[in-house]
Amino acid sequence: MKFRPLHDRVVVRRLESDARTAGGIIIPDTAKEKPQEGEIVAVGPGLRDEHGKVTALDVKAGDRVLFGKWSGTEVKIDGEDLLIMKESDIMGVIEGGKSSKKAA
Repeated sequence: MKFRPLHDRVVVRRLESDARTAGGIIIPDTAKEKPQEGEIVAVGPGLRDEHGKVTALDVKAGDRVLFGKWSGTEVKIDGEDLLIMKESDIMGVIEGGKSSKKAA
């Protein structure tokens, strides 16, 4: 099944974070926070303004993005857990290589 979001919505696949701390301690699944980083799977055509013109989105499929902790609606499509959110819930696009999260 293919899914195409409407308007300014995007479909995001969460990217899993490391299961170990910098010191080598393994974090169990029950103690892990959900990652706030994901990959765009699909994007809608854009939002219409009051004149009916469609404004394209700034993100595209394949982009790595950061989003808010409580952003989006969790859905299951073809057995895969995904998020559907508005483009405005995305804080930014990660350019280049892997993002680095440092332990505090």
